[in-house]
Amino acid sequence: MTLSLPAARTVDLRKEPVSHVLDRVERALGVHLDRETMVRKRRSVGARTDRDSWVRIERRGLDRIGKQGWDGAACAEALQEVAKPTWFGGVSWREANEGVMWRADETALLPGAPVGTSIVAVDPDVSDEWWAALNASLDALATQQSNRIATPDTETITQSLVNETIWSVFPRSLDTTVEQWRLAHADLNWANVTAPQFSLFDWEDWGMAPRGLDAATLWGASLAVPALAKRVRHERREDFASRDGMLMTLFVAAKILGPHAHPEDPRLEPARAVSAQVIKELQTG
Repeated sequence: MTLSLPAARTVDLRKEPVSHVLDRVERALGVHLDRETMVRKRRSVGARTDRDSWVRIERRGLDRIGKQGWDGAACAEALQEVAKPTWFGGVSWREANEGVMWRADETALLPGAPVGTSIVAVDPDVSDEWWAALNASLDALATQQSNRIATPDTETITQSLVNETIWSVFPRSLDTTVEQWRLAHADLNWANVTAPQFSLFDWEDWGMAPRGLDAATLWGASLAVPALAKRVRHERREDFASRDGMLMTLFVAAKILGPHAHPEDPRLEPARAVSAQVIKELQTG
């Protein structure tokens, strides 16, 4: 007989005690974590080590891990010509009395500071060289293949998820069939890239996804700064002009405009405006 565990509790690691988790990671990886450098987010904690590396620790419910496992940072070492920190090692374990797993990955230090929070309100003013490096990495990523399936927002992206997400906000008469699946980072926002030297980190959710997912995700994270959102669309214009890029624009916009939207979110109006234009193009194209 299989014993079921309680479902994973909703936990915010910015508020939850994590000393016992840090102690376990130190023993497993043979490092000392500098608590003064610790960065705490809702689902993850990171800190510098005594051997000039970085350890990122994440908590995730078993229902959010999926069939492909949870070793995205390690598997990303196989990717070629993508600017990212080198992975050194990792450890994972399951909570004894809860349907939760923890995973810690040790990587090289980032070449610069994260550009900002995931969604920015001020233009980060990155250089033309930075945009060129972003494009080179995304273009290189798109040419490679994997058995992994991307999990944006920890949900496995499928045709059904694309349909349901878009149709939850936009007309169900839209044909949302995806034609091109390409490798994507799947969490491309301003908190997961560095500057002035470009690097893309936090590779837990990468995998095959509809073309344009990364471009649309970064666009959605930039909408509060119109000039920045416009720059994203210009830099990744071939993705946005593709049919699947249009669908991913609606996919991301639907998450912004959905039932949990905050009425004062500055991204609402630009998301509506672009979505209306995209729908018109899809219906007449």
